[in-house]
Amino acid sequence: MKALRAVFAATTALCAATAANATDLEVTHWWTSGGEAAAVAEFAKAFNATGNNWVDGAIAGSGGTARPIIISRITGGDPMGATQFNHGRQAEELVEAGLMLDLTEIAEEGKWRDIIRPSSLLDSCTVDGRIYCVPVNIHSQQWLWLNNSVFENAGVAVPTNWDEFSAAASKLQESGIVPLAMGQQPWQTTLAFQVILTALAGPEAYTKIFGEKDVDLAGGPELAKVFQAADAARNMAKDSNVQNWNDATTMVITGKAGGQIMGDWAQGEFQVADLVAGEDYTCLPGLGVNEVIMTGGDAFYFPKVDDADITAAQLELAKVMISPETQVAFNLKKGSLPVRGDVDLAAANDCMRKGLDILSQGKIIQSPDQLMSADSLTQVNDLFVEFFNNPDMSAEDAQALFVSIVGNAD
Repeated sequence: MKALRAVFAATTALCAATAANATDLEVTHWWTSGGEAAAVAEFAKAFNATGNNWVDGAIAGSGGTARPIIISRITGGDPMGATQFNHGRQAEELVEAGLMLDLTEIAEEGKWRDIIRPSSLLDSCTVDGRIYCVPVNIHSQQWLWLNNSVFENAGVAVPTNWDEFSAAASKLQESGIVPLAMGQQPWQTTLAFQVILTALAGPEAYTKIFGEKDVDLAGGPELAKVFQAADAARNMAKDSNVQNWNDATTMVITGKAGGQIMGDWAQGEFQVADLVAGEDYTCLPGLGVNEVIMTGGDAFYFPKVDDADITAAQLELAKVMISPETQVAFNLKKGSLPVRGDVDLAAANDCMRKGLDILSQGKIIQSPDQLMSADSLTQVNDLFVEFFNNPDMSAEDAQALFVSIVGNAD
């Protein structure tokens, strides 16, 4: 009996100690769709297993909605424990202001430089040689998602590239189907244009325009063809009438639309709907024209606080997010690719395997956030919101305005 009491006392003490050491950590992000929620739950589960407590701070809407709220809280002295940003320059000013936790020590312990691929993801987290964020995935926006049955029911073959998709649009419309689903959030229309540009003009043209700010190329005949294709896309999407990206994805899933130009995060929605890649739906990287992976995605930053327990929990979460097990569990649900080059993805589906193959060949481009400032990208967003919603704006007028933005971009 004494032995049993001793065991009970020890167990009780351990539980009490664990409870006492557990730290609540608020994590802000904008992952609220069905597929996104399933993915972020993997982060929460892994973090809670450390004895700490994930306090979910989801912000409805897109990154464009969430980021000003996140930044305002940090600069206003009400920081969260961890927060999502996209890879690139979005948190640059916060880091330079000394408001973000330095992760260099745990990055060196975990050999992040050796395991994170491509290296540009960690470069985006690095300021003056110090590491301030943990990359968690590789998201590429260069995809066209198709509902196979929609095309079969319309009596046309499932497209294998953009030209075939465009040619099938009239058949879909005759069947009462919206050819191209597109939400009205500003970043969605810009995304569609950037994908069309990269596919039809090529990855080099995209990099020269967004990275090198090449105004001659932006205003030339090669880009004129891209703007004509964007004009065709807005005509195919004119009856879409939804706001959020996942609502547009749902149109494709339910057969109300034939396809959607969207990042690989859309795949999480197909998975939640129990559709099978390669059977129920088709994914065309680079619109089936120029297969390339954009090394965008998400990273988490940890605002500085004066609480040692929270700081310890922040570092613990950073380690958890980059761990092999969590990388696999999260990215399989998210539809994205892992940032680690040493994880087992035997469970990857047809679309993820396509992405991994392209990545292994080194066919990559950087995301717009890595090439152009947030202010300049906002101007690009505003332009394409107007272009896709104002049929009176010609492709030629839109190109002229785009050239002006590129010429003044930083």
